[in-house]
Amino acid sequence: MAYPFPDSVLLIFCKAPIPGQVKTRLQPALSAEQAAHAHRRLTDMTLQRAFQQPFCAVELHCAPDTGHDFFQDCARRYPLALKVQHGTDLGERMQQAFSDALSRYQHAVLMGCDCPSLSADDLHRALLKLRAGYDAVIAPADDGGYVMIGLNQVQSRLFSDMSWGHDQVMTITRSRVKDIGLNLYELDSQWDVDTYQDWQRYLLLVND
Repeated sequence: MAYPFPDSVLLIFCKAPIPGQVKTRLQPALSAEQAAHAHRRLTDMTLQRAFQQPFCAVELHCAPDTGHDFFQDCARRYPLALKVQHGTDLGERMQQAFSDALSRYQHAVLMGCDCPSLSADDLHRALLKLRAGYDAVIAPADDGGYVMIGLNQVQSRLFSDMSWGHDQVMTITRSRVKDIGLNLYELDSQWDVDTYQDWQRYLLLVND
């Protein structure tokens, strides 16, 4: 397939939809099985959006490995490559993914699979800004983290010694970006599905 951004790649991080191991903050309002089903739905939404306007190559970075039937089904339904996440924590896994991707592409954008507000236009803007020379592109999250980050070079300091999952992740990341001297472009703030209230918001969105 010929992409408008052949020098770029989209990395989508996803866990296998194993009950009790994904979307645990949706419990006990949802059962473990229902939470895993929600995770599947959100991943499907993310992949549909990624291929709604195919801008670049797409890789699904899987945890703990690529063997789960859900991942294999994704690879059958979409023209994507399956990759295994490597590392002991989220920061190390992200850094490893960027290191691998940027050895093969000039630009890489990494995102999760649970952000309903992140649009194809947002992805397009991120790729355009990286190509225009910005060192980093980030989509902040309303909860104080971020839902997408794009880089032209590996920046290990952005991912090391970070306490993920708290409301200061984006603030710390901005500070590190400034210390390193990177030229950062920020997209509009986004919301993702972490809590049962977020899940209800998503259902209202898709059923509207």
